[in-house]
Amino acid sequence: MTTTGTPPGTETVFTYGAPQLKFGAGASDEIGFDLSTYGVRRVLVVTDPGVAATGHPQRIVEQIEGFGIEARLYAEAHVEPTDVSLAAAVEAARDSGPWDGFVAVGGGSSIDTAKAVDLMCTNPGELLDYVNAPVGGGRDPENALAPLVAVPTTTGTGSESTTVCVLDVLEQHVKSGISHPRLRPTLAVVDPLLTVTQPAGVTAACGMDILCHALESWTARPYGSYPRKSPEQRVPYCGANPIADMWSEKAMRLLATSFRTAVHHGDDVVAREQMALAATFAGMGFGNAGVHVPHANAYPIAGQVRDFRPDAYPGEEPMVPHGMAVALTAPEAFRFTFEASPERHLRAAELLAGDRQQPGSSGADVLPQVLLDLMRDIGIPCGLGAVGYHEGDVDALVEGSLKQQRLLATAPREVTGEDLAGILRRSLTLW
Repeated sequence: MTTTGTPPGTETVFTYGAPQLKFGAGASDEIGFDLSTYGVRRVLVVTDPGVAATGHPQRIVEQIEGFGIEARLYAEAHVEPTDVSLAAAVEAARDSGPWDGFVAVGGGSSIDTAKAVDLMCTNPGELLDYVNAPVGGGRDPENALAPLVAVPTTTGTGSESTTVCVLDVLEQHVKSGISHPRLRPTLAVVDPLLTVTQPAGVTAACGMDILCHALESWTARPYGSYPRKSPEQRVPYCGANPIADMWSEKAMRLLATSFRTAVHHGDDVVAREQMALAATFAGMGFGNAGVHVPHANAYPIAGQVRDFRPDAYPGEEPMVPHGMAVALTAPEAFRFTFEASPERHLRAAELLAGDRQQPGSSGADVLPQVLLDLMRDIGIPCGLGAVGYHEGDVDALVEGSLKQQRLLATAPREVTGEDLAGILRRSLTLW
């Protein structure tokens, strides 16, 4: 990727950002020390009931207190956050505040809840003011956020690396997000030992999120293909670029050797460590290049669910886990984007297949076949129909996807409503 010969008025600059990172077995034992270096005195630890039951959040609270820092636990984060659940978390934090630091322990739901709480405890207005347009007001934070330490207990979200907080907006039946550089955590603490008890179904869904983070970043519209931006117009997701490519490629290599093992042999510590590293690398890639069609489709798929309840996830409420929602249209989405960069799609298929025999397909079919083989092996549902959608739902899903223009703008080719309808229809039954 080069700027040599770039037409006048075309972008020549890309940006890269990442949090401080501490990775490795036992890294979560040092959070109290890490917080002490930020000069904080009062910290709220955010998690969800399932993660709280493991004892990890309480252990971290006690460790923080050992450094003379007051720490309290908020254990009511909602799995797949909504505007209502985030508002409740913000209210609870404000009522018990003020806080000068936050720690998130859990999956993307807990980390995104902590981001929203941090934002709303340091900035004026209502939560929906900051949600991306056209769903919300698209307002930028006025003030710096307090230090946030993100401690993922699932491998997949990437939220510990990104500038995004994702939520369901219930009245609009759509998933959207808040995106701004100030939402990026101060420190990501990735301890693979915290993921060993993750159920197989959760590992499969979260792992597909890792895979699509890497793959969408790798195939994103190149940064040099955009019109030239002025400094104030620059956004965290700037398109495929050499640094994001490096991380995405490394993530795909690790997934090829560890993903199936982590799902089917969850006690394999080496596989868990490789998956945690893949999630970290993919987050460092897509957190700068961006994601596109599969993630844009995932938001309405999760937001419009009726009665699907995945076995591996707690709770009585219907839900399509985020990583599963992303995966369900990924094969057809990458069949659609193939013509924009055939060599990148074929290279991705090669990386993801690893030592496994290459499928008997060619051209635009190669990468979808690699994905379908993997999805069957790890127990992902066989299409949108398997999670309760049918032909009559396509128009509503397209409407929801089209609201994700921030993501669709990163696609390597223009995406119309008709294109999305075709992808969604072909995804109703994948095999």
